[in-house]
Amino acid sequence: MSMMTYMRVLQKVNTLPSRFLHYVQGQSPQPKIREYFYFIDHQGQLFLDDAKMKNFTSCFKEKAFLQFFFKRLKMNTTGRYEEEFPYFSPCGRERNYIHCDDKPIVYTHILPQHKDGIDYLSYGGAGELLTVAFQPEQVCMLPDTGRIYHPATPTIGGVGLIKSSLAIDISKHFEFENGENNPPTHFTWQNKRFILTNEILPLLHQS
Repeated sequence: MSMMTYMRVLQKVNTLPSRFLHYVQGQSPQPKIREYFYFIDHQGQLFLDDAKMKNFTSCFKEKAFLQFFFKRLKMNTTGRYEEEFPYFSPCGRERNYIHCDDKPIVYTHILPQHKDGIDYLSYGGAGELLTVAFQPEQVCMLPDTGRIYHPATPTIGGVGLIKSSLAIDISKHFEFENGENNPPTHFTWQNKRFILTNEILPLLHQS
């Protein structure tokens, strides 16, 4: 798959369910409660869902806010907007409902090794404030889309998406012993060759 084709696939935007849903940002369904609605794109950028322009200039960038928001992210089991906004981030009296292009957790960078000798994936646009340990053997690619995934917390489905620019770099180190129509079998990282477990494939097929 060429880089241009890969980017076209990743930039394909899903039909947004909120187009057919009526809400008002900051609405109060009950006293002292406010509701807000958000969208996360495939680059991991967070927007107000009804923002007309969704690009780098209009996304949220304050790292402290992003850390607070994403640390509380979980599946929406509130009984409100569960189908249209499957994710939820409570913030005191504010209820934040979220939907996304693909996954709500998007890994954007691999941070240099810390003193523990482990590489970390950063997500949510918060740099070192939001990280998970990088598990090279757990990386998984779907051949039909070219998208690459990595485990995430079970509270949001157990899978995170790897940002397109980072995924392109990672994909150079894959091996496909079962053919390119199947997920890669091996991945070389830091001069070490890993056998890929593809353990998160069932979770991706459930999506």
